[in-house]
Amino acid sequence: MPGWVEAGTAEYEKRIARDLGFTVREVAAAKRHKSGDTARYIQQESDNLLAQVNQGDFVVALEVEGKLISTVELANTLDQLRLDGQNLTLLVGGPDGLSDDCRKRANAQWSLSRMTLPHPLVRVIVAEQLYRAWSFLNDHPYHRE
Repeated sequence: MPGWVEAGTAEYEKRIARDLGFTVREVAAAKRHKSGDTARYIQQESDNLLAQVNQGDFVVALEVEGKLISTVELANTLDQLRLDGQNLTLLVGGPDGLSDDCRKRANAQWSLSRMTLPHPLVRVIVAEQLYRAWSFLNDHPYHRE
């Protein structure tokens, strides 16, 4: 990832790690070839993603066609997951998206935008939104309504 992504993600991680516990687990994209099988690449990447998911996790597949949620809805979900003792795991697909296996494992599908966003930007947006949701739950002035 570019330096600005690492720096941006690290800044938000530093702000919320103590209370939320924040970890980015990167799964390498499959090596693509011009004459390769896209379905095989998607499945390989998705298998690697699902190997990182714990059984009791609340899993959300980030999909363009997923449900658009607000920061307050995210905050409320985080709060409920904390009460239930569950971890939130967000799945971000590779260049060709997620497999049906990932969608089936997911408890929900959310969208950050109806636009397709580049992976580096998604990482920073997710980290910022987790921080914003945390600030809402903790009456921190960062989030204003």
